Amino acid sequence: MASVTTAYTFMHCVLFLLLTVRFSSCFMNWGDGYRRKVSLELNPGLGPSLTPPPGVGLVHARAEGVNDTLHYLFCSQGAPALLLVHTNSSSSTLEVDWRAFLARNTSGSLRVEPQNSILYSNAVVFTRLWEYDDVNDTADPSKVPPSSFLAPYELQTFTWADLNATLDPVSHTALLCGGDGGDSFSNGSLCLKFSAFEAAGREQGWPSLLHNANSSQISVRLDGVKPRSNGSRFSLELQSVGGAYPMSRVDVLRSIDDEYTPSIFKVSQWVSSPPNSSSSGLGYAQWKPVAYRKAKPVFEDATPCHHSLPDPLARLPPSGLVLAFYTEGSHSPTTGLNISFSITGDPYYNTTNYLSWTVLVGLGSAPMDSFSTLVLTIMAVGLGSPLLIILLGGVWVCVRGKATPTPAAYEPIN
Repeated sequence: MASVTTAYTFMHCVLFLLLTVRFSSCFMNWGDGYRRKVSLELNPGLGPSLTPPPGVGLVHARAEGVNDTLHYLFCSQGAPALLLVHTNSSSSTLEVDWRAFLARNTSGSLRVEPQNSILYSNAVVFTRLWEYDDVNDTADPSKVPPSSFLAPYELQTFTWADLNATLDPVSHTALLCGGDGGDSFSNGSLCLKFSAFEAAGREQGWPSLLHNANSSQISVRLDGVKPRSNGSRFSLELQSVGGAYPMSRVDVLRSIDDEYTPSIFKVSQWVSSPPNSSSSGLGYAQWKPVAYRKAKPVFEDATPCHHSLPDPLARLPPSGLVLAFYTEGSHSPTTGLNISFSITGDPYYNTTNYLSWTVLVGLGSAPMDSFSTLVLTIMAVGLGSPLLIILLGGVWVCVRGKATPTPAAYEPIN
C-alpha cells in the first residue's frame, strides 16, 4: 500500500512540473499573437514612360494593423537603405514623384500620406564597407594604424542586380546583391536580404533572431569577395536618420539562455528614445554580436562582432531614399556607427571568403528572448527535485509510521 501511494504521489508531482513548464513556456515565448497584413510591391506607382537606371529599385512592404500601418521601404538608389514609417491610419498610402525621385535632388519626392498621420520614422543606411590589414591580429580597427586601412568600398557607387528577379511577395522578402565592378568583386558580391513579418517567430538559420509583427530584418552577406591583403578583416558602416528622436545609443543586454544562438549571451540594441530616458519605446536596430564564416555554419564558424559608439553626423547619408523623404538640417538628425567582425586569434577573411551578419529593424521595444523550454525544464528540475525529495520523504515517513504496529506499554512476564 505504501509503494502504491508513493508512486501516485511521484506521478502527480512530475505531471505538475511538466504542466508548469509547458504553460510557462507558452506564456513567455509565444505570448505575442498580434498579426499584421503584409503586402510587397516593387516600384509602386512607376508608369511605363519612366525606366529606372540599371540596379535601382524601390521595394515597398505595407504592414497593415487594426488602426495603424507600418511602411517599410527598401531602396538601392545610392547607398542601400531601409526606411520605416509608422502611421496611425490603416489606410495611409505611399506617394512617389518618380521623376523627382530618380533625379535624387528633391526632398519630398517620396511621401507617406496623409502626412499628419505619421507617428514615427527612421532609416538605416549601409554606407561603407571598410577593409584593413590586421598585421598584428588585434581585430580592433581602433588599434590599427591608418596605413593599414585600404580604400573603403563606397556602397553608393555599387552596381546592384535587378530586384525584380529576387522579389518574393509570398515570403515578403527581397534580395539585393552587387559589387563595385573591380577585381575584388569579379567572383563575389555583397548581398542584403530584406524580410518583413506578419507575426512573431524566428528564422531557422543562426542567429535566429526573435521577430514580431512590428519588425523587419536585413541579413548582410559578403560572399566570394577577394581580399586585398593576407590579413584582411572587415567593418561595416551604418548610419541612421530619424525624425525628432534618432537612434542615439546602443544598449547591451545579457541573458543566460543561448539555445537559439549558441555561445552568445548578449544582444545589442541601437535605440531611438526621448532625451534622458532609459526606455527604448520608439524604434530600434537589434543584433546579436556574432557573425558567421560559412553559409551553413557550425559552432566553430561563429565569430564575435563589436560596435563603436554612435556619433552624430553633420549631413544626411548618400541614399536616394533618405534624400527624398527627409530634409537636410536639424529636423533630420543623423548618427553613425561601425560593426567590426572577428576577435584576436580568429581566422582572417581569406580562410572562407564568407561573412554574414543580421540586424532586426522595428518599431517600439525590441522583442526579447525569454527563457526557453529547455532552460525552464532545467530550472524546474533543479528547484523541484529537492522539494520532491522532501515531499516523498515525508509521505514515506507517514506511511511507514502507520504501517508499523505500536508496541504495548507493558510486556507480560513469562
